[in-house]
Amino acid sequence: MLIDLKLDSEMEQSVALLYATVADTYKRLKHLVKDVRAEELIYKGPTGDMNSIGQLLKHLAVVDLHWVYRFKDQPIPLDIEKKYGLLIDPYGQLPSVSNTTTLELLSNYKVVQEMFYKECKKLSEENLNKVVKYEDGKNATIRWGIWHIADHSRYHQAHIVLLRKYYKQHTES
Repeated sequence: MLIDLKLDSEMEQSVALLYATVADTYKRLKHLVKDVRAEELIYKGPTGDMNSIGQLLKHLAVVDLHWVYRFKDQPIPLDIEKKYGLLIDPYGQLPSVSNTTTLELLSNYKVVQEMFYKECKKLSEENLNKVVKYEDGKNATIRWGIWHIADHSRYHQAHIVLLRKYYKQHTES
């Protein structure tokens, strides 16, 4: 079996390659959490101080949503911001999640991924050099932003794998 990144023919080659890393990472994330049930979704690790899978899924969607609007050079509309919530709560933590399902969180994230795809289809090689405002007064290129979306997801997928391991141990004991 050949494993490779799937390049979108409607995108410029360099954009398509960067986008493919995000699409591949998103596909792996969906597979990783496809069978997460309600109790596991809110499980916060053996000592209760980790971010839950639900928090991480919501966080990934919110971070990617912010990148979509950075690429557009627009603020996030209030109705969309209200639907997805804040990056962090007033205490500097990932917002808690409740009364939701893995399916609902993935459905919301899919909408963000579709928005991201549409933005990538508009980008040219030259657009990748465009500088956008990043967090804490930093700046970043769109090229780096696309790479960061994939990297950030992989980073939190490692946390999800660990949480799933801990949860399995927790329920077996």
